[in-house]
Amino acid sequence: MSASTDEPAREGAPAAQSAAQPAAQPGSVDIDQAVSRVEHELGRLFARIRVSWREAATTVHPDLQPLGYQVLTSIATGKATSAGAIIERLQTDKSAVSRHVRQLEQLGLVESVPDPDDRRARVLVATDLAQERVALARSRYEARLAERLSRWSAEDLDRFSELLAAFGD
Repeated sequence: MSASTDEPAREGAPAAQSAAQPAAQPGSVDIDQAVSRVEHELGRLFARIRVSWREAATTVHPDLQPLGYQVLTSIATGKATSAGAIIERLQTDKSAVSRHVRQLEQLGLVESVPDPDDRRARVLVATDLAQERVALARSRYEARLAERLSRWSAEDLDRFSELLAAFGD
């Protein structure tokens, strides 16, 4: 005699499939659900990061936009000191970078100076005011991040770091 559908499933036995549903590959539903959860959480994380950029930009100057803050931090850290390098680093277009650099210059946060290696070229440098305000914005962000991560064990942090690195590759 066959088992009634009212009986609980045996441990380790596959769930019954309805006639209208094709059988899924073993584990594919679990993987699909896990991927959906990751996508959802990444969306939440990216939204929180955008809020952090907006807060940091406002800390530097009330009129500064988040992309302007990213342009400024690229310059202030020395990771991108020309428009071309900023465009490449931030993967954005030339007109947006030009507009933000112009605003940063007007706000007294960035200066264009002759390149010490090639006097025909110019490089962008952050002013002392910019360095001070970026440091303040970074310290606030780092404090929030440290507060959140302080609840995790060193092992969890190491694993999280490994997983992020693997995901980014």
